[in-house]
Order: sequence, then C-alpha cells, then structure tokens
Amino acid sequence: QVQLVESGGGLVHTGGSLRLSCAASGSIFDINAMGWYRQAPGKQREMVASITRGGNGYTYYVDDVKGRFTISRDNAKNMVYLQMSSLKPEDTAVYYCKVWGPYTNYWGQGTQVTVSS
Repeated sequence: QVQLVESGGGLVHTGGSLRLSCAASGSIFDINAMGWYRQAPGKQREMVASITRGGNGYTYYVDDVKGRFTISRDNAKNMVYLQMSSLKPEDTAVYYCKVWGPYTNYWGQGTQVTVSS
C-alpha cells in the first residue's frame, strides 16, 4: 500500500502562483511514475502533468499548462511537486496526486485550487 498526502492548494487571483506538494509513504518500491490530475466541477478528471521516478525524470504536460506549470520530484523524500504559475480561472479544480507502477496505482485525497478572476 502507498499513502499520498497532498498540500498547497488554496485561493489565488488570476496570474498568481501556487505550489502543490504530495508526500508518498509506504510500499513505493514498484512505483515508477508520479503525476497530478485535476477535476473541475462537471468535468472529467484529466491528467495535468507526470514525471518518471527513474532516470532524468521524463516529464509530460497537457497542452493547456505547458509553459505555466512545472512538475518535479525528490526521490530521496518521496515527494512530487507541481509549481503552478500564471494561473487562470479555468485552472480551478480539485488537484489529485497519483503514483503508479506496472501493477498498481494510488490516489491522494485531493486539494482544492481556486483561481478568482
């Protein structure tokens, strides 16, 4: 089992920044990627960004956040981060941390991000 705890959400004005953190604990030896998803009211959950745990940390971003969000990880601390800048009202959503391996995946409880116009 892997436990994930997210933090860093909140209310910010358009153009502002937030940094989300996700702490992983438990049996993470078979986790090979970590990422962030978001779900806005009335919409499906979507992947925002992901990063591999090994190697150089290959990253992926959904087009809408490229150039504004940066995902990073600290393997020694079992942490994954999402630095969000130039936030827009349409970024408002519950953001979820997810980690996965070849046979398993785990979700955090989510953290609310609200961007006011």
